[in-house]
Amino acid sequence: MEVILKRDVEHLGFADDLVAVKNGYARNYLIPQGHAVLATPSAKKVLAETLKQRAFKDKKVIEDAQAQAEQLNAILDLKITAKTGEGDKLFGSVTNADLADALEKEGVSIEKKFISIAGGAIKRTGQYEATIRFHRDVISNFTFDVVAEAK
Repeated sequence: MEVILKRDVEHLGFADDLVAVKNGYARNYLIPQGHAVLATPSAKKVLAETLKQRAFKDKKVIEDAQAQAEQLNAILDLKITAKTGEGDKLFGSVTNADLADALEKEGVSIEKKFISIAGGAIKRTGQYEATIRFHRDVISNFTFDVVAEAK
């Protein structure tokens, strides 16, 4: 079954994408939750017109996202401090929300839902990599360090 996504859906697509999914997934989850609409011929025509109008506006949004990605790449050494126990184990964990807060202090504002840390939550000190999505076409990889808090 073909549906048109109204919102970004993780591992499926972005808003205004035309995707093929199984009938049950569309009828029982995507459509009732408001994530998608059925791709009828009239809905496809409306989508085509919307995409044509948005292409013009999207150029400015992509340029802003690329400027923000360049600002992120200018940050060479980001360290997140955390309390540690024995060895290099952390009390608690460092998540994408913590990374978003650290980036905010450096002047790069990004929502935590657009940050994906490889391996999920961090539970040890060391160097880690995160994937940050500024726009559907602008994705940046970022390396940061988790260090022990001075006792």
